[in-house]
Amino acid sequence: MFYVVIALAEEISFFTAESPAPKVEEAPLSWPPEEETEPLPAAELPQTLTVSASIYHPEPGQTDSTPFITADGSRINKRDPKIHRWIAVSRDLHSRWGGEMEFGDSLWITGISDELDGVYVVRDIMNKRMHRQIDILVGKRDPIMGRWDNVQIAKLD
Repeated sequence: MFYVVIALAEEISFFTAESPAPKVEEAPLSWPPEEETEPLPAAELPQTLTVSASIYHPEPGQTDSTPFITADGSRINKRDPKIHRWIAVSRDLHSRWGGEMEFGDSLWITGISDELDGVYVVRDIMNKRMHRQIDILVGKRDPIMGRWDNVQIAKLD
């Protein structure tokens, strides 16, 4: 009897493959985030800064002798460093050397790729020879390589 009811329901399109929920289209990330509300006045928008971006792995050749400990003392997950979404900033961007960013600040980053754009936390400092640059922490096994110019960053409150 149960099978007859199911067959009958399918026959009269009682069950449908599509969800009754409204369809949502994903848009690429941009700054400031596009909202359906009134836009913020220019004075309230976070200031963006154009920098270069690259990636780094937690290994002695790209860091110091303690590759799994960041400059602020945070410990990096050895199996999957990318899950942290942490970055290193060049010294000219850090408050210790006259910049506006501090350890623990959240930054909105856009202009790299759909996978890498988003929110990151400042946890590390780059070598003093670097200027106006950020380094994104990824694992050695992650298939991500590259250097990007004209990357936009904005400090979130």
